[in-house]
Amino acid sequence: MPRGRYALHDPHDHTPLAHEDFQCAPGPSGWRYVSQLTTPAGDHTGSVDLTLDDLGRPLRLELHASSWQVRGAALDGVTWVRTDPTGTEATEGNVPAHAFTGTSPAFLIATSRLLRLTPSSPATRVRLVAFTDPVLAPRTVDQSWALLKRETHGTDSGPLTVDEYQVTALDTGEQHTVHIAGDVVLAAPGIELEDLETPPSTFD
Repeated sequence: MPRGRYALHDPHDHTPLAHEDFQCAPGPSGWRYVSQLTTPAGDHTGSVDLTLDDLGRPLRLELHASSWQVRGAALDGVTWVRTDPTGTEATEGNVPAHAFTGTSPAFLIATSRLLRLTPSSPATRVRLVAFTDPVLAPRTVDQSWALLKRETHGTDSGPLTVDEYQVTALDTGEQHTVHIAGDVVLAAPGIELEDLETPPSTFD
């Protein structure tokens, strides 16, 4: 069960945004990721709880940020309920999309599990619902994912397989690279792995 900490920053000017203390593990139903977010000053700002099924689809998502809350799942595409800080207004949404995304590294792992690309796979298009900070506002995004290469590195705890993905935003054409080992993001725009107590889990 990997435990660790990500540092999240603005990918453009590198302004520190938050720290995300996480733990994750494969389980009987698929994979689960839970985390707590704090500001650089140490104040609690939110949380992530994501469970995937064996095919990488979101069985359950619960996000908290700035007293806003989102609960969602894969249902007729993806369906969610977004609740305001007072708890009096709840808005339901549904989009014919494949999964969810957001600032948490959990969503990069989730998308890679959903697509299950190989280095010989063509670039694959995926439609996602992104919940954007600070109020978890939903918007639909289209991306293209390609697995550029897969390399195995020797480590003190055994071989580590690292996948390098190229992710393209189809509305702007902007491209970036994501490095993933098992269920841990090693590097991505706006994401730095600061600490990892145990090696990444491997998926069958």
